[in-house]
Amino acid sequence: MKTIPVFEFVADPDLDRALLDTAQRVIARGRYVLGVEVDAFEREFAAFCKSTHCVGVANGTDALEIAFRACGVEPGGRVATVANAGFYTCAALAAIGARAVFVDIDETLTMAPAALATVIDDVDAIVVTHLYGRLAAIEAIVELARQRRIPVIEDCAQAHGAERAGKRAGSFGDAGCFSFYPTKNLGALGDAGAVVTSDNEIAARIRALRQYGWSTKYRVERAGGRNSRLDELQAAFLRVKLPRLAEWTAARVGIARNYCEMLRSTAIKTPQLADGEYVAHLFVVRVPNRDRLREALANDGIATDVHYPIPDYAQPILDDARYPALPMTEAACREVVTLPCYPGLANGEVDRIVARIRRHLA
Repeated sequence: MKTIPVFEFVADPDLDRALLDTAQRVIARGRYVLGVEVDAFEREFAAFCKSTHCVGVANGTDALEIAFRACGVEPGGRVATVANAGFYTCAALAAIGARAVFVDIDETLTMAPAALATVIDDVDAIVVTHLYGRLAAIEAIVELARQRRIPVIEDCAQAHGAERAGKRAGSFGDAGCFSFYPTKNLGALGDAGAVVTSDNEIAARIRALRQYGWSTKYRVERAGGRNSRLDELQAAFLRVKLPRLAEWTAARVGIARNYCEMLRSTAIKTPQLADGEYVAHLFVVRVPNRDRLREALANDGIATDVHYPIPDYAQPILDDARYPALPMTEAACREVVTLPCYPGLANGEVDRIVARIRRHLA
């Protein structure tokens, strides 16, 4: 019986041909860095996100770091963030020398506005992670922040195209950061990232910071600059894939709906689905005795994963720090399990996964 992975690239001959044709076009042109493909993708992705600007960078973590710097986060700064999203924000903050202020989550597994309100007067910026493809309570968070003139940076690495009330992930706050790692809803053929914003000054700072802090060529005027450029090949590949994103997202959401329907009335806690607000980057459920379920599925050739098992403040690299425990975060990290969910996963495979879960729970 076929092993079912957590994620798999399902063969698509039409897409493969389009990508090969695109690679040949870029190679023939002979311009590989910050050329016409990057310019075009930046315009197209900004429009997709309903933002004014898009600036391509090398990867999603660079997008976070550069956005933090562009929004005024400095060494010693304090930035509110959740602790159940894989330490990526903390890695970017560490590169600056800033410190995370951890905020608990709510039942959506995203930042709880009420918890943020208890620390907001002690932070310089806020990072809102739209986790697993679900929009956080971003409007309430932005309102809290704007009353205090605190910048809000959205981590949209798992939420390409998630939308609420006509606005898309990345367009609510001061800047939105995207990863195009190959397994994302919109993935490149390698590492790639971007920052979107509708603030002209922030966009100008990001463009400078991604290329050494230059104001003009070889003139360095902005501290914290680096070499972090989206290359022409990846931009061109992303341009091929962007028009297909809606179809792929619909496939992911359809699989998630099937799971939710078939797991109803079980001990499995499935995510709440909301049209447009959830793009099903990962299908994450919660269950007590997670390891026993994972073992049962593995024995039947069904892979699972855990996104994410360790709260950021419990990571060994921070073992000399003192952070308060967050009960909702710790409960989630004990219980979350990621089930297979990707375009091309067959209905029969979903049936098989659910049947094995039900046998385990019986």
